[in-house]
Amino acid sequence: MALTINRNITAMNASRNLSNSYSMLSTSVRKLSSGLRIGSAADDAAGLAIRELMRAEVAALNQGVRNASDAISLIQTADGALQVIDEKLIRMKELAEQAATGTYNSDQRLMIESEYQAMASEITRIANATDFNGVYLLNGALSGTHNGRDLKSTGELKVHFGSGNDCAEDYYYIDIGIATASALGLGNQAAEGPGFAISTQSLAQHALEGINQAIISKDKIRAHLGALQNRLENTISNLEIQAENTAAAESRISDVDVATEMTEFVRAQVLSQAGVAMLAQANSLSQMALSLMG
Repeated sequence: MALTINRNITAMNASRNLSNSYSMLSTSVRKLSSGLRIGSAADDAAGLAIRELMRAEVAALNQGVRNASDAISLIQTADGALQVIDEKLIRMKELAEQAATGTYNSDQRLMIESEYQAMASEITRIANATDFNGVYLLNGALSGTHNGRDLKSTGELKVHFGSGNDCAEDYYYIDIGIATASALGLGNQAAEGPGFAISTQSLAQHALEGINQAIISKDKIRAHLGALQNRLENTISNLEIQAENTAAAESRISDVDVATEMTEFVRAQVLSQAGVAMLAQANSLSQMALSLMG
């Protein structure tokens, strides 16, 4: 190579290599400080696309867990109200049993009837008033075909927990029957039947069977809710495992391997230090030409 002073090719070469080494060092510092192997699309375009899809999946799954947990709270609210209704039904059967015997006169039986009808009215009040976050649970609002196209959904409640919209994988419905006294066939608001009244000995005797049927109907609702709660709890366990595994896969794609990156960092650091030293030496080569001219 000729000894020149107009172009210092050696210094230009050293500067280019130093720039490359410094760029590698800067990239390693960014990765180590952020903990991410992929900080931009330039690092790994395909990996970035996969990572973002997985991040969206994990976020949706975690929200699905919260949705299922809210549904469990809704079911527990309904079950708690039905438990109170259960106590009222037991009291109504006790009153019917009392009115069915012949040791009470008509006036006393009418007083028993008054409490019986009050219990029926309280059952209806509880069924109409029980709600979760503005969603009424026991008055029939959550029965029938689901319709979510309007601003306010109607019919059975759709619990969505999956990240897609597949009916076999991502959601199912909660259908809660009506638990008012008239729906259970009890009280003077119901159509005349075995649980209509206990004002006479004969009506009271027939009411015992009607109340039994009402208890069975109420227990069917509670059993259905209990099965749904168990199902939702299993769903939550599955979603948490799925979210954990997806997050682990996303981490393997996105997160930096600190041990490997530290090796690259030290390598880039040594190359940068060597490049600085060699650039200084290359810049002094022109002085050698001047010594020949002296």
